[in-house]
Amino acid sequence: MTEAQIDGRPASLDAAAQRAAEILSRARLPIVAGLGTDIAGARASIALAERIRGAYDHLESDKIFTDLDVMRQAGRFVTTPNEARLRADVLLFIGKDLTKIWPQLLERLAPAAVPEFDLAHATRKLVWIAPGRAAAQVDGLDVTTIDSNDPHVALASLRARVADRPVNSGKGAKRKIDEIAQILKGARFGVAVWGPELLDSLAIEMLYGLLADLNKTTRFSGLPLGADSNAGGVLQASGWMTGFPMRTSFGRGFPEHDTWRFDAARLVDSGEADAALWISAYGREVPRWKKQIPLIALVPSQVKFDHEPQVRVEVGGPGVDHDSAEFAREVGAIVARRASLPSDAPSVSSVIDRIAQHIGGEA
Repeated sequence: MTEAQIDGRPASLDAAAQRAAEILSRARLPIVAGLGTDIAGARASIALAERIRGAYDHLESDKIFTDLDVMRQAGRFVTTPNEARLRADVLLFIGKDLTKIWPQLLERLAPAAVPEFDLAHATRKLVWIAPGRAAAQVDGLDVTTIDSNDPHVALASLRARVADRPVNSGKGAKRKIDEIAQILKGARFGVAVWGPELLDSLAIEMLYGLLADLNKTTRFSGLPLGADSNAGGVLQASGWMTGFPMRTSFGRGFPEHDTWRFDAARLVDSGEADAALWISAYGREVPRWKKQIPLIALVPSQVKFDHEPQVRVEVGGPGVDHDSAEFAREVGAIVARRASLPSDAPSVSSVIDRIAQHIGGEA
């Protein structure tokens, strides 16, 4: 049986949906936030935001925009995990957080294996910048590392030496940088891999500059690991529905995108948003806003809030309780997933459809 609450008291799903519709309809600027949901949930959420003339944002937007902002200004070279596994003779890993972000990283990319589509059929080389102690241990492969507390400096120095420009560093450090620069320049098909935890937009722009320099004489591409909670899938759904990524508003009757204006946390803390629908079907994330506003939460049963939402509906996990389509890191695309433990817990899209049924016309 579906678990729903209104003001902390048990309620039917239909009553909870009706109360949620009342809260969102009466708001001057409602927001759909969190957006940790599958593709069906993302589509329903964005359609609801349009109907109530609200804004929508994803809980991992900051990480998504770290890469996206650079792409919009400077372009980028990207590939997929499968291409990296099959073709890359040189891998450039950046950061100690890679296996934390993607625990299956080493299994999927198989650095110690011989790349099947590499004509030389030789053991690939792995360079790891700022790996941390545990991260740089890869069975069956010697890893060339740069132990640096500042990957920004390491990337800048490496780009300079790839371009045969001088760097201000000690002899030992310079020899190491030169050694790695030669490895990268000698790649037949290289792939750089990074996550959003350690690198900011400036570092990623530097990294893409390095890839551009390498592509003048060889082939080198990038593999950003992206963010969790189906951020990549929601990004794509937002793009094909509105032409924009997250942090988009329908407040004036048409989609407007602005990464600062429509940041959900900023809208709440500034007092501009006066009601919110929070969606987090993948984990236990809750909003960390400074102000409290009327809140509807679509979350799993184990999620705990500091202040109980006005309306709460317990939803199932995509790919666990119900079939789903979502972005998969292992293939770099949206895939269909069958429910691993099917249950009666409702999906985010089905709950939002119920809420929408109680909203007449445009709110």
